[in-house]
Amino acid sequence: MRFKLEGYVHLARMIDKCRAVLAGTEGEYIYPCPMDDRLMEFAGITADQFTTAVKANPSDEIVAKWFMKTAKPHTPAELNKWSEMMLNRGPSTPEKKEYFNKLRDAVDPSRTDLTAWADLQDLEEDRTVQKNIRAQ
Repeated sequence: MRFKLEGYVHLARMIDKCRAVLAGTEGEYIYPCPMDDRLMEFAGITADQFTTAVKANPSDEIVAKWFMKTAKPHTPAELNKWSEMMLNRGPSTPEKKEYFNKLRDAVDPSRTDLTAWADLQDLEEDRTVQKNIRAQ
């Protein structure tokens, strides 16, 4: 999730998920999910536009170039602020917090320090997630 493609967090993951859905191999992936929706809304594109671009372009680099040409322009400061929001965004309701904890506990119940969806995704996909000592 923290990897940036053309300056956007989540773009590479969204391309992967879209490709998996198109191939019928999505498994537990959900595309478009709320995080995908947030990126597309920020960029001013629709899921249909994005899916069409992924379907028509064989490489992530070509999709990323299409995305940059099609997306609403943002200053580097706006893009950085949005990326930080995406990386730090946690559950927004008690019900979503309960769901978050259920997903976290299925992977590693000892990680009660996690508060962000991005960290949970990284944990689920076996990427190293540093301990959040402020949350404990």
